[in-house]
Amino acid sequence: MFRRIDKNQPKAFEFSKANLSWAKKQILKYPKDRQQSAVIPLLYRAQEQEGWISKPAIEVIAKMLKIAPIRVYEVASFYFMFHLSPVGKKAHIQVCGTTPCMLRGSEKLIEICKQKISKNQKQPSSNGKLSWEEVECIGACSNSPVIQIGSDYYEDLSEESFSSLLDSLIDGYPEPGSQKKRFSSEPEGFLNSSKIKIEENKNASVELFLESSLLKNTKKVNIRKVK
Repeated sequence: MFRRIDKNQPKAFEFSKANLSWAKKQILKYPKDRQQSAVIPLLYRAQEQEGWISKPAIEVIAKMLKIAPIRVYEVASFYFMFHLSPVGKKAHIQVCGTTPCMLRGSEKLIEICKQKISKNQKQPSSNGKLSWEEVECIGACSNSPVIQIGSDYYEDLSEESFSSLLDSLIDGYPEPGSQKKRFSSEPEGFLNSSKIKIEENKNASVELFLESSLLKNTKKVNIRKVK
């Protein structure tokens, strides 16, 4: 599917000081004749900053990588994770509609999006804060139905929990992960015994995750603050 860039474009784009420093470090990770390979991380950082990929952003990235703007546009238009039109200023909600999620109620989540955000996909809500789209499998089938916002997954959703999630997105930063408070992808009731819980607590991967988890942070990167 060929995707076109939005007709309405800002006059200019500029990385923030912190993001510019980060981008330059990314470029240096590649050999001098392969630095165009940094195009995806630079595009993603531009989108995290602005919410979408504009023509001026493409031109700035092309200049930094010393390649033609069309080469950057080819990448941005190929990968659906890049938005070529403005999305919700606070959050863009991607609803998985592939078979496992569909069987577990994703179609009802989509109806809620149409009612509470906008009738059309990728169309910002009336207040401009939220937008949504249906996407293909995002790899969390065991915890379906699931949505993705930036790099965060919100899993085990019901109509009630999803509706509440949308309400809290307006002014807050809801905690990602299972909305049923499952530990990972275990069957419901699987961790009821203390023996299994002790074994899990000794798992090095689990310990590392718990120590580095973004759930402990009050600041969220993927849900943008709106004044």
